Amino acid sequence: MVLAVALMVADTAFHNKSLGGISGLFFGVVAGIVLAYILGMVVELAASVFMPAQVPAGRPTEPRARLRKAPAGSTTQPAGKKEARERVAEEAEAAEEAGGPLPPSMRSPLVAMIKLLVGAFVIYLCVSFVLQTKEDFRFIIPYVEFAKEAKGPRPMLLDTSVIIDGRIADIGDTRILESELIVPRFVLEEIQDIADSSDKLKRNRGRRGLDMLNRLQSNDKIDIRLTDIRTPAVEEATGVDQKLVALAQHLGGRIVTNDYNLNKIARLRGVDVININDLANALKPVVLPGETVTVKIIKPGEEIGQGVGYLDDGTMVVAEQGRDRLGQEMTIIVTSVLQTSAGRMIFGRPESTDTGRPRRT
Repeated sequence: MVLAVALMVADTAFHNKSLGGISGLFFGVVAGIVLAYILGMVVELAASVFMPAQVPAGRPTEPRARLRKAPAGSTTQPAGKKEARERVAEEAEAAEEAGGPLPPSMRSPLVAMIKLLVGAFVIYLCVSFVLQTKEDFRFIIPYVEFAKEAKGPRPMLLDTSVIIDGRIADIGDTRILESELIVPRFVLEEIQDIADSSDKLKRNRGRRGLDMLNRLQSNDKIDIRLTDIRTPAVEEATGVDQKLVALAQHLGGRIVTNDYNLNKIARLRGVDVININDLANALKPVVLPGETVTVKIIKPGEEIGQGVGYLDDGTMVVAEQGRDRLGQEMTIIVTSVLQTSAGRMIFGRPESTDTGRPRRT
Protein backbone atom coordinates (compact mmCIF):
# COMPACT_ATOMS: atom_id res chain seq x y z
CA MET A 1 0.00 0.00 0.00
CA VAL A 2 2.89 2.35 0.80
CA LEU A 3 4.38 1.63 -2.64
CA ALA A 4 1.07 2.39 -4.34
CA VAL A 5 0.70 5.70 -2.50
CA ALA A 6 4.30 6.60 -3.38
CA LEU A 7 3.63 5.94 -7.06
CA MET A 8 0.54 8.15 -7.00
CA VAL A 9 2.32 11.01 -5.22
CA ALA A 10 5.32 10.87 -7.56
CA ASP A 11 3.21 10.76 -10.69
CA THR A 12 0.92 13.62 -9.70
CA ALA A 13 3.82 15.74 -8.41
CA PHE A 14 6.00 15.61 -11.50
CA HIS A 15 3.37 15.59 -14.24
CA ASN A 16 0.57 17.99 -15.02
CA LYS A 17 -2.19 15.42 -15.16
CA SER A 18 -5.79 15.96 -16.17
CA LEU A 19 -8.73 14.50 -14.29
CA GLY A 20 -8.67 11.54 -16.65
CA GLY A 21 -5.00 10.90 -15.91
CA ILE A 22 -5.38 11.13 -12.13
CA SER A 23 -8.45 8.90 -12.03
CA GLY A 24 -6.77 6.47 -14.41
CA LEU A 25 -3.72 6.35 -12.13
CA PHE A 26 -5.89 5.64 -9.10
CA PHE A 27 -7.81 2.91 -10.90
CA GLY A 28 -4.57 1.31 -12.09
CA VAL A 29 -3.08 1.29 -8.58
CA VAL A 30 -6.22 -0.26 -7.07
CA ALA A 31 -6.35 -2.93 -9.75
CA GLY A 32 -2.63 -3.60 -9.30
CA ILE A 33 -3.00 -4.03 -5.53
CA VAL A 34 -5.83 -6.53 -5.99
CA LEU A 35 -3.88 -8.54 -8.54
CA ALA A 36 -0.73 -8.36 -6.41
CA TYR A 37 -2.64 -9.74 -3.42
CA ILE A 38 -3.99 -12.63 -5.48
CA LEU A 39 -0.58 -13.42 -6.94
CA GLY A 40 0.93 -13.20 -3.45
CA MET A 41 -1.45 -15.91 -2.29
CA VAL A 42 -0.40 -18.03 -5.26
CA VAL A 43 3.29 -17.53 -4.41
CA GLU A 44 2.59 -18.42 -0.77
CA LEU A 45 0.79 -21.60 -1.80
CA ALA A 46 3.57 -22.60 -4.17
CA ALA A 47 6.17 -21.99 -1.47
CA SER A 48 4.28 -24.10 1.06
CA VAL A 49 4.09 -26.99 -1.41
CA PHE A 50 7.48 -26.97 -3.09
CA MET A 51 9.94 -25.42 -0.63
CA PRO A 52 11.69 -28.01 1.63
CA ALA A 53 11.99 -27.59 5.35
CA GLN A 54 14.94 -25.48 6.41
CA VAL A 55 15.41 -26.28 10.07
CA PRO A 56 18.69 -25.22 11.70
CA ALA A 57 21.07 -28.04 12.54
CA GLY A 58 21.28 -29.16 16.13
CA ARG A 59 17.75 -28.12 16.95
CA PRO A 60 16.88 -29.03 20.50
CA THR A 61 14.29 -31.62 21.25
CA GLU A 62 14.28 -31.30 25.02
CA PRO A 63 11.88 -28.36 25.10
CA ARG A 64 9.41 -30.35 23.04
CA ALA A 65 9.59 -33.21 25.52
CA ARG A 66 9.29 -30.80 28.37
CA LEU A 67 6.20 -29.27 26.84
CA ARG A 68 4.63 -32.65 26.26
CA LYS A 69 5.19 -33.52 29.94
CA ALA A 70 3.62 -30.34 31.19
CA PRO A 71 0.43 -30.97 33.13
CA ALA A 72 -2.92 -30.16 31.58
CA GLY A 73 -4.07 -26.63 32.18
CA SER A 74 -0.56 -25.36 32.77
CA THR A 75 -0.07 -21.69 31.93
CA THR A 76 3.68 -21.92 31.55
CA GLN A 77 4.83 -20.10 28.36
CA PRO A 78 8.28 -20.03 26.72
CA ALA A 79 10.18 -17.06 28.00
CA GLY A 80 12.62 -15.09 25.90
CA LYS A 81 13.95 -15.45 22.39
CA LYS A 82 15.66 -18.77 23.09
CA GLU A 83 12.40 -20.47 24.03
CA ALA A 84 10.69 -18.98 20.95
CA ARG A 85 13.39 -20.36 18.65
CA GLU A 86 13.11 -23.74 20.32
CA ARG A 87 9.37 -23.78 19.78
CA VAL A 88 9.77 -22.86 16.09
CA ALA A 89 12.32 -25.65 15.71
CA GLU A 90 9.89 -28.11 17.25
CA GLU A 91 7.15 -27.06 14.82
CA ALA A 92 9.50 -27.46 11.88
CA GLU A 93 10.62 -30.91 13.07
CA ALA A 94 7.05 -32.02 13.56
CA ALA A 95 6.12 -30.77 10.07
CA GLU A 96 9.09 -32.60 8.57
CA GLU A 97 8.25 -35.86 10.35
CA ALA A 98 4.59 -35.62 9.28
CA GLY A 99 5.49 -34.77 5.69
CA GLY A 100 3.51 -31.53 5.83
CA PRO A 101 4.41 -28.03 4.63
CA LEU A 102 6.92 -25.83 6.37
CA PRO A 103 5.42 -23.33 8.84
CA PRO A 104 5.38 -19.70 7.57
CA SER A 105 7.78 -18.64 10.29
CA MET A 106 10.47 -20.98 8.92
CA ARG A 107 10.22 -20.21 5.22
CA SER A 108 13.02 -18.55 3.34
CA PRO A 109 13.07 -14.73 3.12
CA LEU A 110 13.22 -15.30 -0.63
CA VAL A 111 9.46 -15.87 -0.63
CA ALA A 112 8.81 -12.43 0.84
CA MET A 113 11.17 -10.87 -1.69
CA ILE A 114 9.39 -12.62 -4.58
CA LYS A 115 6.01 -11.39 -3.35
CA LEU A 116 7.32 -7.84 -3.07
CA LEU A 117 8.80 -7.83 -6.58
CA VAL A 118 5.71 -9.43 -8.11
CA GLY A 119 3.44 -6.90 -6.41
CA ALA A 120 5.48 -3.89 -7.55
CA PHE A 121 5.69 -5.21 -11.11
CA VAL A 122 1.95 -5.90 -11.32
CA ILE A 123 1.07 -2.44 -10.00
CA TYR A 124 3.43 -0.86 -12.53
CA LEU A 125 1.88 -2.84 -15.39
CA CYS A 126 -1.67 -1.94 -14.36
CA VAL A 127 -0.89 1.78 -14.01
CA SER A 128 0.93 1.85 -17.36
CA PHE A 129 -1.87 0.00 -19.13
CA VAL A 130 -4.62 2.23 -17.77
CA LEU A 131 -2.74 5.47 -18.51
CA GLN A 132 -2.09 4.34 -22.08
CA THR A 133 -5.72 3.34 -22.68
CA LYS A 134 -7.64 5.73 -20.45
CA GLU A 135 -9.41 7.29 -23.44
CA ASP A 136 -11.23 3.97 -23.87
CA PHE A 137 -12.55 4.04 -20.30
CA ARG A 138 -14.84 6.39 -18.43
CA PHE A 139 -13.50 7.31 -14.98
CA ILE A 140 -15.11 9.29 -12.18
CA ILE A 141 -17.86 10.84 -14.35
CA PRO A 142 -20.13 8.27 -16.03
CA TYR A 143 -20.77 8.54 -19.79
CA VAL A 144 -18.01 11.11 -20.30
CA GLU A 145 -14.90 10.29 -22.29
CA PHE A 146 -11.74 12.26 -21.61
CA ALA A 147 -9.70 13.74 -24.42
CA LYS A 148 -7.44 11.32 -26.17
CA GLU A 149 -3.77 12.16 -25.91
CA ALA A 150 -2.80 11.46 -29.51
CA LYS A 151 0.74 10.44 -30.28
CA GLY A 152 2.17 11.29 -33.67
CA PRO A 153 0.21 13.23 -36.29
CA ARG A 154 -2.96 14.92 -35.10
CA PRO A 155 -6.24 13.41 -36.31
CA MET A 156 -8.17 14.94 -39.21
CA LEU A 157 -11.91 15.49 -38.82
CA LEU A 158 -13.82 15.29 -42.11
CA ASP A 159 -16.82 17.51 -42.67
CA THR A 160 -19.76 16.87 -44.97
CA SER A 161 -18.54 18.96 -47.90
CA VAL A 162 -15.14 17.30 -48.20
CA ILE A 163 -16.65 13.81 -48.06
CA ILE A 164 -19.16 14.57 -50.82
CA ASP A 165 -16.41 16.27 -52.85
CA GLY A 166 -14.56 12.94 -52.96
CA ARG A 167 -11.04 14.21 -53.57
CA ILE A 168 -10.02 13.14 -50.07
CA ALA A 169 -10.37 9.53 -51.25
CA ASP A 170 -8.00 10.21 -54.15
CA ILE A 171 -5.54 11.82 -51.76
CA GLY A 172 -5.73 8.75 -49.54
CA ASP A 173 -4.73 6.53 -52.46
CA THR A 174 -1.40 8.38 -52.66
CA ARG A 175 -0.37 7.15 -49.16
CA ILE A 176 0.33 10.73 -48.11
CA LEU A 177 -2.17 10.66 -45.24
CA GLU A 178 -0.48 9.49 -42.04
CA SER A 179 -3.04 10.98 -39.65
CA GLU A 180 -6.16 9.18 -38.54
CA LEU A 181 -9.32 10.31 -40.35
CA ILE A 182 -12.31 10.79 -38.06
CA VAL A 183 -15.92 10.99 -39.24
CA PRO A 184 -18.17 12.18 -36.38
CA ARG A 185 -21.58 10.59 -36.02
CA PHE A 186 -23.40 13.88 -36.62
CA VAL A 187 -21.57 14.33 -39.96
CA LEU A 188 -22.67 10.85 -41.05
CA GLU A 189 -26.24 11.65 -40.03
CA GLU A 190 -26.16 14.85 -42.09
CA ILE A 191 -24.98 12.93 -45.16
CA GLN A 192 -27.77 10.39 -44.62
CA ASP A 193 -30.33 13.19 -44.37
CA ILE A 194 -29.05 14.65 -47.65
CA ALA A 195 -29.23 11.21 -49.29
CA ASP A 196 -32.87 10.90 -48.17
CA SER A 197 -33.82 14.35 -49.48
CA SER A 198 -36.73 14.72 -51.88
CA ASP A 199 -34.60 16.99 -54.07
CA LYS A 200 -32.91 14.90 -56.75
CA LEU A 201 -29.71 16.95 -56.80
CA LYS A 202 -29.29 16.79 -53.02
CA ARG A 203 -30.14 13.10 -53.02
CA ASN A 204 -27.42 12.39 -55.57
CA ARG A 205 -24.89 14.39 -53.56
CA GLY A 206 -25.79 12.50 -50.39
CA ARG A 207 -25.45 9.14 -52.09
CA ARG A 208 -22.10 10.19 -53.50
CA GLY A 209 -21.00 11.06 -49.96
CA LEU A 210 -22.00 7.60 -48.71
CA ASP A 211 -20.12 6.00 -51.61
CA MET A 212 -17.02 8.03 -50.75
CA LEU A 213 -17.24 6.89 -47.12
CA ASN A 214 -17.41 3.26 -48.23
CA ARG A 215 -14.41 3.84 -50.46
CA LEU A 216 -12.43 5.37 -47.61
CA GLN A 217 -13.30 2.52 -45.24
CA SER A 218 -12.29 -0.11 -47.79
CA ASN A 219 -8.90 1.56 -48.40
CA ASP A 220 -6.25 -0.24 -46.35
CA LYS A 221 -3.88 2.71 -46.84
CA ILE A 222 -6.09 4.93 -44.66
CA ASP A 223 -6.81 4.79 -40.94
CA ILE A 224 -10.42 5.96 -40.62
CA ARG A 225 -13.03 5.51 -37.92
CA LEU A 226 -16.52 6.66 -37.09
CA THR A 227 -16.86 8.16 -33.63
CA ASP A 228 -19.65 9.27 -31.36
CA ILE A 229 -17.73 11.15 -28.68
CA ARG A 230 -20.06 13.19 -26.47
CA THR A 231 -18.75 16.12 -24.47
CA PRO A 232 -20.61 19.05 -22.92
CA ALA A 233 -19.23 21.43 -25.56
CA VAL A 234 -20.31 19.17 -28.42
CA GLU A 235 -23.76 18.61 -26.93
CA GLU A 236 -24.32 22.34 -26.39
CA ALA A 237 -23.36 23.25 -29.98
CA THR A 238 -26.34 23.87 -32.23
CA GLY A 239 -25.23 23.20 -35.82
CA VAL A 240 -23.03 20.58 -37.43
CA ASP A 241 -20.26 23.13 -38.04
CA GLN A 242 -20.25 24.23 -34.40
CA LYS A 243 -20.21 20.61 -33.22
CA LEU A 244 -17.31 19.82 -35.53
CA VAL A 245 -15.27 22.76 -34.23
CA ALA A 246 -15.98 21.80 -30.60
CA LEU A 247 -14.97 18.19 -31.27
CA ALA A 248 -11.77 19.30 -33.01
CA GLN A 249 -10.87 21.39 -29.96
CA HIS A 250 -11.59 18.44 -27.69
CA LEU A 251 -9.43 16.01 -29.70
CA GLY A 252 -6.74 18.53 -30.65
CA GLY A 253 -7.32 17.67 -34.30
CA ARG A 254 -7.61 19.49 -37.61
CA ILE A 255 -10.70 19.99 -39.75
CA VAL A 256 -10.65 19.04 -43.43
CA THR A 257 -13.27 21.00 -45.38
CA ASN A 258 -14.23 22.85 -48.53
CA ASP A 259 -16.73 25.07 -46.71
CA TYR A 260 -15.67 28.72 -46.66
CA ASN A 261 -17.82 29.61 -43.62
CA LEU A 262 -16.61 26.63 -41.60
CA ASN A 263 -13.06 27.59 -42.51
CA LYS A 264 -13.54 31.07 -41.04
CA ILE A 265 -15.35 29.85 -37.91
CA ALA A 266 -12.69 27.25 -37.15
CA ARG A 267 -9.84 29.72 -37.55
CA LEU A 268 -11.57 32.19 -35.25
CA ARG A 269 -11.84 29.42 -32.63
CA GLY A 270 -8.16 28.56 -32.98
CA VAL A 271 -8.67 25.26 -34.83
CA ASP A 272 -6.38 24.38 -37.72
CA VAL A 273 -8.13 23.85 -41.05
CA ILE A 274 -7.03 22.02 -44.19
CA ASN A 275 -8.89 23.33 -47.23
CA ILE A 276 -8.90 20.87 -50.11
CA ASN A 277 -9.29 23.70 -52.63
CA ASP A 278 -6.19 25.44 -51.28
CA LEU A 279 -4.34 22.13 -51.40
CA ALA A 280 -5.38 21.56 -55.01
CA ASN A 281 -4.26 25.05 -56.02
CA ALA A 282 -0.92 24.56 -54.29
CA LEU A 283 -0.33 21.34 -56.24
CA LYS A 284 -1.01 22.85 -59.65
CA PRO A 285 2.09 23.14 -61.84
CA VAL A 286 3.72 26.55 -61.92
CA VAL A 287 3.48 28.42 -65.21
CA LEU A 288 5.73 31.44 -65.64
CA PRO A 289 5.41 34.30 -68.12
CA GLY A 290 7.28 33.51 -71.31
CA GLU A 291 6.54 29.77 -71.23
CA THR A 292 4.32 28.19 -73.85
CA VAL A 293 1.21 26.11 -73.21
CA THR A 294 -1.05 24.19 -75.54
CA VAL A 295 -4.77 24.39 -74.84
CA LYS A 296 -7.99 23.53 -76.65
CA ILE A 297 -10.22 26.58 -77.17
CA ILE A 298 -13.75 25.63 -76.15
CA LYS A 299 -15.61 28.94 -75.92
CA PRO A 300 -15.22 32.63 -76.78
CA GLY A 301 -13.92 35.06 -74.17
CA GLU A 302 -15.47 38.24 -72.81
CA GLU A 303 -13.21 40.54 -74.81
CA ILE A 304 -13.16 40.83 -78.58
CA GLY A 305 -11.09 38.10 -80.21
CA GLN A 306 -10.45 36.16 -77.00
CA GLY A 307 -10.85 32.40 -76.66
CA VAL A 308 -11.07 30.39 -73.45
CA GLY A 309 -9.76 26.93 -72.70
CA TYR A 310 -8.76 24.84 -69.68
CA LEU A 311 -5.65 22.88 -68.76
CA ASP A 312 -5.89 19.33 -67.42
CA ASP A 313 -5.80 20.60 -63.82
CA GLY A 314 -8.75 22.95 -64.45
CA THR A 315 -6.76 26.17 -64.81
CA MET A 316 -8.54 28.66 -67.07
CA VAL A 317 -6.53 29.93 -70.04
CA VAL A 318 -7.54 33.11 -71.88
CA ALA A 319 -5.93 33.29 -75.32
CA GLU A 320 -5.78 36.38 -77.47
CA GLN A 321 -6.96 35.87 -81.06
CA GLY A 322 -8.49 32.57 -80.00
CA ARG A 323 -12.11 33.25 -80.93
CA ASP A 324 -11.49 32.01 -84.46
CA ARG A 325 -9.91 28.77 -83.16
CA LEU A 326 -12.95 27.33 -81.36
CA GLY A 327 -12.70 23.55 -81.05
CA GLN A 328 -9.01 23.58 -82.02
CA GLU A 329 -5.80 23.30 -80.03
CA MET A 330 -3.78 26.46 -79.81
CA THR A 331 -0.25 27.07 -78.56
CA ILE A 332 0.17 30.35 -76.74
CA ILE A 333 2.94 32.21 -74.93
CA VAL A 334 2.04 33.06 -71.33
CA THR A 335 1.95 36.79 -70.75
CA SER A 336 0.59 36.90 -67.18
CA VAL A 337 -0.83 34.70 -64.42
CA LEU A 338 -3.64 35.90 -62.16
CA GLN A 339 -4.40 34.17 -58.84
CA THR A 340 -7.97 34.64 -57.59
CA SER A 341 -10.08 33.11 -54.84
CA ALA A 342 -11.74 30.94 -57.47
CA GLY A 343 -8.44 29.64 -58.80
CA ARG A 344 -5.72 30.63 -61.21
CA MET A 345 -6.09 32.25 -64.64
CA ILE A 346 -3.47 32.29 -67.39
CA PHE A 347 -3.40 34.92 -70.11
CA GLY A 348 -1.43 34.48 -73.31
CA ARG A 349 -1.02 35.39 -76.96
CA PRO A 350 -0.47 33.20 -80.01
CA GLU A 351 2.93 31.60 -80.27
CA SER A 352 5.35 33.56 -82.47
CA THR A 353 8.12 32.18 -84.58
CA ASP A 354 10.51 32.23 -81.57
CA THR A 355 11.84 28.82 -80.56
CA GLY A 356 13.68 27.39 -77.61
CA ARG A 357 11.06 28.31 -75.02
CA PRO A 358 9.84 25.70 -72.54
CA ARG A 359 6.50 24.19 -73.49
CA ARG A 360 3.54 23.23 -71.26
CA THR A 361 0.55 21.16 -72.27
